[in-house]
Amino acid sequence: MPHFVRYYACAMSQISPEKLSSIANRLRIHSIRATQAAGSGHPTSCLSAADIVAALFFRVMRYDPKNPRAAENDRFVLSKGHAAPLLYAAWAEAGAFPVSELTKLRTFESDLEGHPTPRLNFVDVATGSLGQGLSAGVGMALSARLDKLDFRTYVLMGDGEIAEGSVWEAASMASAQKLDNLCAIVDVNRLGQSQATMFEHDLEVYQARFASFGWNALVIDGHKISEILAGFAAAAAMKDKPTVLIAKTFKGFGVSFLSDRDGWHGKALKKEQMDAAIKELEVRNNESAADGENSNFKIQTSNQGQSSRSRGLDSRPEIQNSKVQIPNSAYKPGEMVATREAYGNALVRLGAAEKRIVALDGDTKNSTFAEKFAKAHPERFFECFIAEQNMVGVAAGLAARGKIPFVSTFGAFLTRAYDQIRMAGVSGLHVILMGSHAGVSIGEDGVSQMALEDLAMMRAVYGSMVLYPSDAVSTEKLMEELMLMEGIAYLRGSRPKTAVIYGNDEKFPIGGSKILRQSAQDKITVVGAGITLHEALKAYDLLQQEGISICVIDAYSIKPIDSAGLLAAARKTAGRLITVEDHYLQGGLGDAVSGVLSTEGVRVYKMGIQELPHSGKPEELIDKYGISARAIAEKVRELV
Repeated sequence: MPHFVRYYACAMSQISPEKLSSIANRLRIHSIRATQAAGSGHPTSCLSAADIVAALFFRVMRYDPKNPRAAENDRFVLSKGHAAPLLYAAWAEAGAFPVSELTKLRTFESDLEGHPTPRLNFVDVATGSLGQGLSAGVGMALSARLDKLDFRTYVLMGDGEIAEGSVWEAASMASAQKLDNLCAIVDVNRLGQSQATMFEHDLEVYQARFASFGWNALVIDGHKISEILAGFAAAAAMKDKPTVLIAKTFKGFGVSFLSDRDGWHGKALKKEQMDAAIKELEVRNNESAADGENSNFKIQTSNQGQSSRSRGLDSRPEIQNSKVQIPNSAYKPGEMVATREAYGNALVRLGAAEKRIVALDGDTKNSTFAEKFAKAHPERFFECFIAEQNMVGVAAGLAARGKIPFVSTFGAFLTRAYDQIRMAGVSGLHVILMGSHAGVSIGEDGVSQMALEDLAMMRAVYGSMVLYPSDAVSTEKLMEELMLMEGIAYLRGSRPKTAVIYGNDEKFPIGGSKILRQSAQDKITVVGAGITLHEALKAYDLLQQEGISICVIDAYSIKPIDSAGLLAAARKTAGRLITVEDHYLQGGLGDAVSGVLSTEGVRVYKMGIQELPHSGKPEELIDKYGISARAIAEKVRELV
């Protein structure tokens, strides 16, 4: 461990329990003042957890406040993100930025937002959508193990969010992985947003549930510093098990008219109420009066005078893959290979070239072909089983620590992890998702297994890239591109084998497209992707026999889409264009194309799935639901 981390940890270890209690009250005062200045926020949720946070930040955790993203730092995830003012107060008191900035909470000129985001360099993942922090913590703990680092990860949760199933998915995986470098804390303050929580102060219920998942579960008084410190010490000593501290607290603790009182969730105090609350806290805080409000128990750093703004994403672990040498794929034209199988092949190649790549799968690895990576690089493969929400959350935690996670399952099953996907987008994390078994072309398994909403879902995620390759070469080349990019991405995989149509040296830049058939006599432009591109090529052959020429385009990049290339092709065919997709018409390829071309006078005719599909053979379903070569040719004849 570098000297600066040991020095800072040593200095904090001298802080007495009485001093920590004093610091906790100061954090409470900061939280009340900040939310009152903002006119909104969750001060009572901050007050309940202040003793826990004070003990963590100023006695237990090892970190450098000048460099919050340092690889050796202990990690802290505030899963109950609505208590953000408490997090900001702790970092300000630690010296990360001036305390005076706390009263800029929730204002446009400050990055101290209502819930934490990685715009701040001391926030790894965006939180506030409850139930996700523990999954991210699991990912961070796994990252420490992979990198052979001894940092610990701490996740502070509220008792309300324990009702979320994703918490128990994460709890299960943490136990199975024996993550003794992970410590969760449940702030059991009894009160939720609209009423009391499910089990109120029945701490034994929480303890029994975590224990049943294989955790070392300890009940503590969350307002007694000595018990809090003893709990963290026990967590550090535990081997082969994650630890959870079930902390009994009171919402609004320290202020008589707030403590354990319902109806105060998400309400800032009025000026006179704030004055009364602070006066009461100051009376409790004997040491604080002697030391002064901003006493220097922390290590001085050069970062103290720096604003909290503009210190965020540029400080994150860098992705620098431009010099990585990746061996070329080797497919033969006409060879029949499913794009999901090419995904597995590419994972093995990329994993050999870039050691930061990790793979996660949801018990579908023999269908997504992620099993190939599992065999080649077992130490970097994580079987997440049938728990997609946790799988994406764990990937977010791994990405936050500089890993490049490739996450795979059936595209339909990613819908249940949409909130985690959305929050990964908010966090600006580099997570690559592969959803296989897209569309009716999967055949006999039926509609529950068919991803038909996934393009719409993923296109809506902030900063996302959405790609739909049609053959093995384009799949592998797009994965190479994605490895070098940043941000969240979705790769759509098909179940059936499709013919290789590209040479192994072909380039597939993100945001591009490929014109596969064109002539000066083209009557209309047909745009496909994945399975429907092959149907469009068959339709081209059918129509050629009738003397009708069409332009065929592979729109492999759906977001960003090649608006200039599509517009140029459409103008050559009198401003007429057909899109064909194995997806519901809403929000997919057709909408992506019409969204950029509708203002240019281009008539976009959309073909896609318009009924609830049935089981059947792939070719039957493709034809039945109007996206086959026959249906495309028929539509072209109608328009021509």
